[in-house]
Amino acid sequence: MIEFGPNEDLLARCVRDVADHVDSRGWGQPPTLFALVPTADLAEAEPALIDHLDEGELTPIEQEAIPHDIGGGSRALDEFLATTSWPPAVVGCALVQEIVVLPPEAETDLDDALAPLLADRDAADEAARAAAVAHPERREARLFAAVLRDGGSLCLLQLRPEDDDPYSEIELLAYENLAPNLVDALYATLDATPD
Repeated sequence: MIEFGPNEDLLARCVRDVADHVDSRGWGQPPTLFALVPTADLAEAEPALIDHLDEGELTPIEQEAIPHDIGGGSRALDEFLATTSWPPAVVGCALVQEIVVLPPEAETDLDDALAPLLADRDAADEAARAAAVAHPERREARLFAAVLRDGGSLCLLQLRPEDDDPYSEIELLAYENLAPNLVDALYATLDATPD
């Protein structure tokens, strides 16, 4: 069992709100970025929203759609995040993206697909994606990554239900060291100077 600290508990509540929101639209969605802002500050700045805000300390605000060509590759998403910055009022951010997960024993299959292409990062990325999508034991999942400007971070995984029951309960799973590069990229968006 992974223990959460106070910042991770705060992020877990935010990620749960994001998961409920995203899940209401079904699967097959592009990556989505959310600004995390203090609910009290948002209520003060936008009093008309008070009746629509949850009681949590942070409110996730969905951002404009990430360009469609971003969803296909991790390099394109990296480049998009590298050009993203937040104003000081944003205390954190969260990203949700659909991914394919494989069982640990599938590593050999990926190694075989990548070995001849390691010199070309784009070709290796494309081969890894193709091998993962074609693997008979693949599972679709949503990866939720959230960070706070003051240092808290959390990544959770939601496996797509195998029976595709639209009323099934959302189960968010925690794993040690899940998506550390994505967490670093999200932190970088908070360190960047807004335009």
